[in-house]
Amino acid sequence: FTFSKKVAIQLQRAVPCRRIGMSVIGLEVPHAHVHLLPLNTMSDINFSGERIKMTPEQFSQLAAQIISFA
Repeated sequence: FTFSKKVAIQLQRAVPCRRIGMSVIGLEVPHAHVHLLPLNTMSDINFSGERIKMTPEQFSQLAAQIISFA
């Protein structure tokens, strides 16, 4: 959780949002893992809603932004 908190702080700097939500679930893989989610409303944490689509280049740009705040 200490590492997740550090990443969440950096993610909030990179993505305009009110806060970062955290969900710890492991049903889709054989281990527990942490989801960090940029949130503006409580409905943003609904996993059954439409997912944001990003290209590999957009993912790389976001990762670079998050890392640059480290």
